[in-house]
Amino acid sequence: MKRALVLVLALVASFVAAQPAAAAPSVVRVTGSQGNWRLTVDGAPFQVKGLTWGPPVSEAAARLPDLHAIGVNTVRTWGTDGTTQPLLDAAAANGIKVINGFWLQPGGGPGSGGCVNYVTDTNYKNNSLTEFLRWVNVYKTHPGVLMWNVGNESVLGMQNCFSGTELENQRVAYVRFVNDVTRAIHAADPNHPVTSTDAWTGAWPYFKAYAPDLDLYAVNSYNAVCQVKNDWNAGGYTKPYILTEGGPAGEWEVPNDVNGVPTEPSDVAKRDGYRNAWNCLTSHTGVALGGTLFHYGTEQDFGGVWFNLVPGNEKRLSYYSVAAAFGGNPGSNSPPVISRMNLSRVTDVPAGGTFTVDVGASDPNGDAISYELKINSKYIDNSGALVTASYTGSGPFTVRAPDRLGVWKLYVYARDGHGNVGIESRSFRVVAPTPQGENVARGRATTASSYQTQGDGAPFPPSNTVDGSLTTRWASDWSDPQWLRVDLGATTTFQQVQLVWEGAYGRSYQLQVSDNDRDWRTVYSTTSGDGGVDSIDVTATGRYVRMYGTARGTGWGYSLYELGVYRR
Repeated sequence: MKRALVLVLALVASFVAAQPAAAAPSVVRVTGSQGNWRLTVDGAPFQVKGLTWGPPVSEAAARLPDLHAIGVNTVRTWGTDGTTQPLLDAAAANGIKVINGFWLQPGGGPGSGGCVNYVTDTNYKNNSLTEFLRWVNVYKTHPGVLMWNVGNESVLGMQNCFSGTELENQRVAYVRFVNDVTRAIHAADPNHPVTSTDAWTGAWPYFKAYAPDLDLYAVNSYNAVCQVKNDWNAGGYTKPYILTEGGPAGEWEVPNDVNGVPTEPSDVAKRDGYRNAWNCLTSHTGVALGGTLFHYGTEQDFGGVWFNLVPGNEKRLSYYSVAAAFGGNPGSNSPPVISRMNLSRVTDVPAGGTFTVDVGASDPNGDAISYELKINSKYIDNSGALVTASYTGSGPFTVRAPDRLGVWKLYVYARDGHGNVGIESRSFRVVAPTPQGENVARGRATTASSYQTQGDGAPFPPSNTVDGSLTTRWASDWSDPQWLRVDLGATTTFQQVQLVWEGAYGRSYQLQVSDNDRDWRTVYSTTSGDGGVDSIDVTATGRYVRMYGTARGTGWGYSLYELGVYRR
């Protein structure tokens, strides 16, 4: 690795020598002494007052004037490449600097992909180093550059790749590589500091021991940001730091609600979370050099509603909170404040049934408030999308629950007509409706065309569909047709069949009955099944009842939690 580093540095030197003279860049320094540091830009003190950057760089020219107006002087990115130029140009035009990130695997903390072996994978390290230096040399003279940031939460994220002694070896090798990158960037660009980001402060002991060339540390911390000062003091560190992500409590930091999913903070709590994070950070004078709060993004998905200051380009209380912290001027009109959101049913909403939502909101400026309701299925299928709910009324609202079982989130949007929005959310659990009558299929013998015997949670036999549990299921092979049959034990007349589908459902299927398990009569047919719970009113007589699937609704097989046959 050292030999490769020498070769890269030689290439850097020759590259620099061959370039024409360029405009002088800003000179950024970390100056001072232990516990009395400061960041300077061209000799003037500079406190990082920033936001992490989310929109496409093509929107930078249009959006950065707004950031400048609310007091932002820095934006942080996670990657730097050939697309970065417009962001740097717009930043420089608006008096804003950029913390330019370089991504390393496994970035982003636990669960992130890319398990690189930093002990043995010399090619990955050499290629990464070469690529980073390429863009350092392209952008180092740009007046928009504040500093370089190598990696994001990789020390934490390695726990998803390794364990035990090997995990420790990999973390040491990774941080040593970060130090090699830092030295190379210093050689190529002596005018901008280099830092490295990880989650909380767990990486700092590694930085202290194995990355002495870092100019400062960086940390992502949300609800725990007020603990960072104590960790720095207890760790005996000799470098200042910046916050590179921070704000209100994240999904991983809050208690679960009655449905067992994280309780999202209210808009008011998020507003206060940004203020508290900034106050805790700036209270560490002489050591904390500022930070970039999370997140200037416009997405309206699950994570966007949790953290974005401007989801859908609408301003929230947190947008105005950040502006107040940074001394900016966001204007006098502010968002509606939702003070109440009560659901009439929370843990037992029947699939396809209704519940009411009582909402209380006020607008500080006396503006008229309009409402919109959306739902999200993240805790069922990990979807981030918010879709419009089926509802009526103007408050209270009557909401029709989806057919699909599981925990959903309901979002209430309160808008003031001036580009501001308040958003509040609650979870509700959709359960299978309880049909009238006796389930004559409960505990009876079942057979199927196939069932999965391998995979996570397998086996999935057909008997799972008549055990009365919505936590067990039958799952077929991934092909058409497939069938599931229950023997009622005797010829029986029934009035309803209930199919409770898992995510893998039947798009086209028939319900069939037979007296002899050979000759089948179709009593119901559909080509537009959409999963969830199908409660089918059909009066029929037979000993055997069969779901015969001819077209799957997904790329998987057919999967049912329960097959109920009801006699009234």
